[in-house]
Amino acid sequence: MKLKRLIGNRDFYKMVLLVAVPIMIQNGITNFVSLLDNIMVGRVGTEQMSGVAIVNQLIFVFNISIFGGISGPGIFGAQYFGCGDHKGLRNTLRLKLVIAFIVCVIGLGILLGFGDQLIKLYLHEGGDAGDVTRTLAYGKQYLWVILLEIVPFAIVQCYASTLRETGETMLPMKAGLAAVAVNLIGNYLLIFGKFGFPRLGVQGAAIATVLSRFVECAIVMAWTHRHKEQNPFVVGLYHHFSIPGRLVKQVLQKGSPLMINEIFWATGMAMLTQCYSMRGLVVIAGLNISSTIVNVFNVVFISMGNAISIIIGQLLGAGKMEEARDTDYKLIAFSIFSCLVMGGLMALVSPLFPQLYETSDSVRTLATQFICISALCMPLQAFMHAAYFTLRAGGKTFITFVFDSGFIWVVSLPLAFVLSRFTQVPIAPLYLTCQLVEIIKCVIGYTLVKKGIWLQNIVAGEA
Repeated sequence: MKLKRLIGNRDFYKMVLLVAVPIMIQNGITNFVSLLDNIMVGRVGTEQMSGVAIVNQLIFVFNISIFGGISGPGIFGAQYFGCGDHKGLRNTLRLKLVIAFIVCVIGLGILLGFGDQLIKLYLHEGGDAGDVTRTLAYGKQYLWVILLEIVPFAIVQCYASTLRETGETMLPMKAGLAAVAVNLIGNYLLIFGKFGFPRLGVQGAAIATVLSRFVECAIVMAWTHRHKEQNPFVVGLYHHFSIPGRLVKQVLQKGSPLMINEIFWATGMAMLTQCYSMRGLVVIAGLNISSTIVNVFNVVFISMGNAISIIIGQLLGAGKMEEARDTDYKLIAFSIFSCLVMGGLMALVSPLFPQLYETSDSVRTLATQFICISALCMPLQAFMHAAYFTLRAGGKTFITFVFDSGFIWVVSLPLAFVLSRFTQVPIAPLYLTCQLVEIIKCVIGYTLVKKGIWLQNIVAGEA
């Protein structure tokens, strides 16, 4: 492939940044505040930090399930908007709300009924990272409060994803800014008991997060419904929930593999962490510190994935196939180059960031190693993420299922399971091995994208 085909002009990058930067800012600020939250809890103690980290791993599975559930309708939403069909976009939002409600009921049932047992899966003695019993107690305290965020989080994802499909990325960003401000202030007041507020520790962190979710939800819903001229898809949104059977069938065909993929992928990631935890609580603490800073840097390729989904989805919906192919190559190249830079920056801060935590030297050392490994692998993650969203934009959801969660369950997880339970390989090389094996996934993704199997308009003739 010629190099010039991977480089766009000034107008191209201006267009991409207009879509991607607001998403980057929102995700970046959210993750930066999560970083500050994590540091605040980490200043209280290692057991508190580990307990919160374990629960957040469980909540992560729920969050990804919501994302996967609404992604199916979202494929159609971007293409409906691309061909000017506001009625179709309204029906996709209705379907998102129905799916989100079902996922919330299932998620709450699992976490309320089996929360204790799920936390215990990650608790293994080892190193000097704290006491297992105390870690469990703090995890339970955090869980019972944080469950209140599930419903507002789900609603925000439904609305915000639809707004982004129409090109409106600023409002979700502004709502996210307001939410993180509430979260940050609430954490400071309630974790440490400042200005007369009670000192609640991990419960205070959970309360602040819940409050921020409700603020974000209120802002997004209120703005969307007050600007009906700009958002005609909300007119009559709640008059009924009668969704055309043809759309439901299409979303089930295209979206079910996507939702199953997200659930299996998130569950697989949680089980990978459980495999790593076999080396002791010191690993959970180290991974928690590293993942917090890694998530801040990862917003670049994550936001580029969202941009690919929006931009390519609209081009496909408008029938501009060759333009979609050319644009996609440039977007993927831009994402990889950006992550080469971000990976270098992350490697530079790797020995400094763990020093902010009130924990043992062994935890800090492991955290530094995990950050360096993640920095090395970031360009690989960028390409895989871009390839995934390219295939998804064209409705190739079964292929994305095999490509994404199929790989983690068939390759990554068995490898981690065997190495963690049947060998004495230290955690750092074990973790590196499980990351580098995804080079295979990059080769598969490159082949699928280059073949152009994703170049299709899935809403043709419905406008």
